[in-house]
Amino acid sequence: MDTSRNDLLGEIAGDAALERSDFLVRSTEQLRKFLDSNKSRIAELGGLTLIDEDPDYLAVAPDLTFRSRTRFIDDLTGEWTSETEVIESAGELVELYNPADIYTAFAEAAREAAGLGAEPTATPDLLESAGISIEETGPVGADPYAAAADEWAAANPLPLDADDDEVAAQRLYDLALEFQERSQRSESRLLEQFEDAAGLLIARIGDLIINDDDDERLTLSAAGTFKAEVLTEEENEWRPLANAEELVEYYDPTDVFGDLADALAEAYPSIAPELNAEAGEKNGTGPDGSADGAADAADDADNDGDDESDSAEEGAPRA
Repeated sequence: MDTSRNDLLGEIAGDAALERSDFLVRSTEQLRKFLDSNKSRIAELGGLTLIDEDPDYLAVAPDLTFRSRTRFIDDLTGEWTSETEVIESAGELVELYNPADIYTAFAEAAREAAGLGAEPTATPDLLESAGISIEETGPVGADPYAAAADEWAAANPLPLDADDDEVAAQRLYDLALEFQERSQRSESRLLEQFEDAAGLLIARIGDLIINDDDDERLTLSAAGTFKAEVLTEEENEWRPLANAEELVEYYDPTDVFGDLADALAEAYPSIAPELNAEAGEKNGTGPDGSADGAADAADDADNDGDDESDSAEEGAPRA
C-alpha cells in the first residue's frame, strides 16, 4: 500500500513538473509576442513603470528589459534588505511574476499614464449601465472601511526601533536610502507629467535650450521631452541623461522648471516684462533706460558670484 501511494504521489509530482514547464514555455512565448508587438510604443514612451507599490517596483525599459526591486525584513537579522535586479528576458520575468499580473500592470500603468480612470468593476456606474439595480446584487465582500484602513496602514508604517545605536544607525541608513529612492521616483514622475502636458506647446516653439554651460547642457526638445548631458566628475566624460529617472540624479525639478521659465522669458521678452525691467537695472540702465541702475548692477554681480560659488560641483550627482 505504501509503495502504491508513493508511486501515485510521484506520478502527480512528475505531471505537475511537466505542466509547469509547459506553462512557462507558453507564457513566455505569449509575453514575448506581446512585447514585440508593443516594442516601438514602449521605446517611444521611454519605458513604463508597471508596479510602484512600496516595497515592490517593476519597470520596463525602452530596450524591453525590466528593472525589479523588492524590500523585505531579513528574518535572521531583523533588518531591512533591498534587492534590485535587471530582468533581461520574458522567460525570467514569468518565473518571478504571474503572467496575468504582468498584463494587468501594463494595462493599469498605460491607463494611468494616459490620465484615464481605472477600468469599471462592480460599481454602481457599471451596474447602472448593465441595467441592474443595487438591490439585485448580493454582498460585495470585504468591508470597504476596513480596506481603506489597511491601505492607510500600509502607507503609514509604524516607527522603527532598535536595541542599540549601531542597529539603529543601520536601519536609519536603510530608511534614508529608501526614501531617497521614493523621492527620486516622485520627481521623475513629475518631470514626465510636465512633458506630457507641455508636448503640444513646445512642438510649436521648437527645441528650447535651458542651460548650455561648460559642464552641462539641458534642452526641452520639440518632441516634448527633456534632453540633457553632464560632464561627470569621476570619468571626465559627457554622460547623456536619456529619461526622467536619470535626469533627477543630477537635477532638482524645481531648478529645471525655474530655469525653463527664465529661458522662455529671455526668448520671449513680452511674456515677462517685470523680469526684463530687472534685467535692465542689472545692465545699469534702470527700468526707464537711465543709468541709475549701475550701482545695483554691481551689487547684483557680486551676489551672482556668491551664488556660483555655492553651486553643485560639475557633473556631480545629487546627494
